[in-house]
Amino acid sequence: MTQSSNRLFDELARLATDAAGAAQGVRREMEAVVKGQIERFIQDMDVATREEVEVLREMVVAIRAENEKLAVRVATLEAKLGEETPTTPSA
Repeated sequence: MTQSSNRLFDELARLATDAAGAAQGVRREMEAVVKGQIERFIQDMDVATREEVEVLREMVVAIRAENEKLAVRVATLEAKLGEETPTTPSA
């Protein structure tokens, strides 16, 4: 009886080990499927990458600085034009 009892426990242990290995395999497979679905969903959304956002940020900063320079230049030119126009209104 002892021999058959040990054999039964060995078989149960092997079965439990195989089941745990199969469960881990299923888990890894499910993670891969879900990750693939999420990546496909994000690609379909046409989301900008971090690099693209950084390039746009740099462009906006440069354009804003240029806009400020041009605003000062326009104000200066308008001031000069205001000094040169005659003060008498035209008919």
